[in-house]
Amino acid sequence: MKKIGFLSFGHWTPSPQSETRSASDALLQSIDLAVAAEELGADGAYFRVHHFARQLASPFPLLAAVGAKTSRIEIGTAVIDMRYENPVYMAEDAGSADLIAGGRLQLGISRGSPEQVIDGWRYFGYQPAEGTDASDMARHHTEVFLDVLKGEGFAQPNPRPMFPNPPGALRLEPHSEGLRERIWWGSSSNATAVWAAEHGMNLQSSTLKDDENGLPFHVQQAEQIRAYREAWKAAGHQRAPRVSVSRSIFALVSDRDRAYFGHGNKEADTIGFIDENTRAIFGRSYAAEPDALIRQLAEDEAIAEADTLLLTVPNQLGVAYNAHVMESILTHVAPALGWR
Repeated sequence: MKKIGFLSFGHWTPSPQSETRSASDALLQSIDLAVAAEELGADGAYFRVHHFARQLASPFPLLAAVGAKTSRIEIGTAVIDMRYENPVYMAEDAGSADLIAGGRLQLGISRGSPEQVIDGWRYFGYQPAEGTDASDMARHHTEVFLDVLKGEGFAQPNPRPMFPNPPGALRLEPHSEGLRERIWWGSSSNATAVWAAEHGMNLQSSTLKDDENGLPFHVQQAEQIRAYREAWKAAGHQRAPRVSVSRSIFALVSDRDRAYFGHGNKEADTIGFIDENTRAIFGRSYAAEPDALIRQLAEDEAIAEADTLLLTVPNQLGVAYNAHVMESILTHVAPALGWR
């Protein structure tokens, strides 16, 4: 394992049992957790994006703030739902945040998952073209976004501009060189993983995927990663791709850890439907004493295939506890997985 980071959904609720009771808490604690993760030596701080929910939503102000407060850690998303995005405006936001961070953004994007409202992207002003669906729209937005990130001129300049223009067609500014190679596609199926490879994006695979053959989750996910790498090679890209997987992993090293996660009630894959047509398999969680945890994780084929592991964190338990969760993994477990 080359890199280990955290992934936060940024949940908040006014419940007195929560350490994260408002949107302000979720945002400010996300910054603090990224700073703590960098101090611990973790490699990445990643954030989920959901709309119409008490969770993190608009990512770029947060990414820019984390970039300004840190100096080394990778900063990313997993994932931005492209059904909701204006790809041209998004490229401006992404370029700005990446420049503030010194070229550390790792942007995970995707078609997105079922959301809190029906066809929520319509409220953002988007509608699939005739004869297409929302998935097609997300992929079209993605293709425009990737094209704009190349930094090539495409806009006809005004012959009487307010300020002098460089020669030729104009590109979007600010442009951040290299960001195009740090775009990831969040994939839930083998077919979309292949599509991501063909379009030169890195691959993110989460704690669920389409159940395509009835095998255990980690085996199906490993197959997905191998299909992606084969498609990448066939596409003839010159750089090496990156692949991340997400897991809920807790090293039980304190009484508080055992009280929260030591009950063993999520130690098997589960099956469910994420919509009326899609049967999905949800990967198990891991919670054990460090020695047992190392043995269990060594049998996870997808973790072995990936170069990056994202630890999903229970953000409502507060920054200090989540820093403890990461430190426990980095200290007691990660070295045995090949980290550093």
